[in-house]
Amino acid sequence: MRAKFNETAAWEYAESMNGKPYGYHNMLFSWIDTIDANYPPPLDAHVVASVMTVWNQMQPAYAANMWNEALNKRLGTEGLDLPDLLVETEMRGSSFAELLTIPEQDDWVYSDGKSASCVAFVLEMYKAAGLFDPISSSVQVTEFTIKDAYSLKFFENNSSRLPKWCNDGDDVELPFCQIRGRYRMELPRYNTMDLYPHMNERCPSLPPKYSRPSDC
Repeated sequence: MRAKFNETAAWEYAESMNGKPYGYHNMLFSWIDTIDANYPPPLDAHVVASVMTVWNQMQPAYAANMWNEALNKRLGTEGLDLPDLLVETEMRGSSFAELLTIPEQDDWVYSDGKSASCVAFVLEMYKAAGLFDPISSSVQVTEFTIKDAYSLKFFENNSSRLPKWCNDGDDVELPFCQIRGRYRMELPRYNTMDLYPHMNERCPSLPPKYSRPSDC
């Protein structure tokens, strides 16, 4: 994996994002993959639509930044505000719940540039570096959560090769290096997930256990 990593390409991507705003446009959508198997009760798509509608009235500029542009991208439209987006969705025979599940595309460019949250930024660097080849065109890393990122089988799997300071002062040997913090981190299914096309685009995640199928 280390030999596959194109450091120059990774830095080129990182530098291209210098000065860009945080991924506000798409950060809400990475965890909504299904119509009804991601929302913690009593939340559902109807409640989401209601909250967005109220917020759209109170702070329209904020709403446009947080979700209107992203919803327009999913419909292939431009400039529609939330009420018009809801009407357009219904006219197409779809539902707002279905609209929310349409996967984000890494190549979408918003009014202020490409949008990437912290985890998406790191994974976009990995993607630019070639770690998702040969299926990179069918993987949208803006759909990944933090758990999805650390689950990728990208990391060192031989703990003896980790720096000695990784587990200094701890009686439990972790399979990764925890650099800071008073409390030991737990990363379930760390470094276990093989790549597959369209990964993490249709994954349920209901509380309290957030159980997911083996391919998610």
